[in-house]
Amino acid sequence: MTDELVVDVRGRDIATLDDFWDAVTEPLELPDWFGRNLDAWWDAVETRGVSHRIDAYPIVVVQASAQGLFAPGSVAGERLAALFAEATRARLELT
Repeated sequence: MTDELVVDVRGRDIATLDDFWDAVTEPLELPDWFGRNLDAWWDAVETRGVSHRIDAYPIVVVQASAQGLFAPGSVAGERLAALFAEATRARLELT
């Protein structure tokens, strides 16, 4: 096993936070009761105990394109990116 769980969502049309949740739910095995908000994301990647798949890796890496949700000026994307920047167990890689 590697030290990082990499989820590559590049090439997907991710314009909203809902699109982001749709893109990461299956590969990260987020449960049906996952809150689909930034507090729930923090709990999943930093606090842990939400997804057995996430919990199996010390670091979760999400690779995304710097467009749509992650384009400069996207308020929701900037909030999500800031949360990644604060996390010690998750990283966002934009290309």
